[in-house]
Amino acid sequence: MAEYEFVLTSGEKIPVVITTRRGVRNITLRPKTRPIREIHISKPWLTPTSAALKFLEQKKNWCERIFANAPQKEQLRPGDEIEFLGYDVRLLHDSTRRTNTFNVNADGKAVLVVGGGVDMFERRVRDFIKSQFLIVVKQMIHSAPREFWPKRIAVRDTTSRWGSCSTSGTMSFSWRLAFAPLDVMRYVVMHELAHKKHMDHSPAFWQQVSELYGFGVERAKRWLNVHGAELHKYF
Repeated sequence: MAEYEFVLTSGEKIPVVITTRRGVRNITLRPKTRPIREIHISKPWLTPTSAALKFLEQKKNWCERIFANAPQKEQLRPGDEIEFLGYDVRLLHDSTRRTNTFNVNADGKAVLVVGGGVDMFERRVRDFIKSQFLIVVKQMIHSAPREFWPKRIAVRDTTSRWGSCSTSGTMSFSWRLAFAPLDVMRYVVMHELAHKKHMDHSPAFWQQVSELYGFGVERAKRWLNVHGAELHKYF
């Protein structure tokens, strides 16, 4: 049990984990809604714990919104149907198989048969989606001019960013975009590719995003702002 707790208006008690770090100057606050609901606070070495807790209280409304908007996790079981990477997929389990099989029917419906023990069912589904996500990301990147291609692509599971582009040439993407419509996923990819030319969010940057994406960029951006939290409901 955590030494400190943050009590939501709903009465739910959120564990608070406070870490002291050398070399930092400010208190940082990071609510986590998965895999467990916690609040992590980092504070400078000489800052008292009471100051960190006071800072948390000042951010009470912000924390309340984050936990209130976080989707409830849905456990996946054999027989469920989910959507990812543009497919409507039925999930099945066959313990006699050692590997997964993925087939798309003529009507566009897909079936993923997961092998191995049932206790590994969700993990195998997640790993399959992540692997397929990387394939689709690469295809989207290669549809853009070569000058925008990154040196390296990384797949992450982040809460605050859908993608990022480092000055070293590495682009990272949240694999949870696999649950978004393909045009929304493509928007994030083109957004990060545009950072190859503009490492900011200036008018020139947004113009570059529009040129790479084409018609409908604002619609895709708006969808992500409205529905982004829903992409975290599994796993």
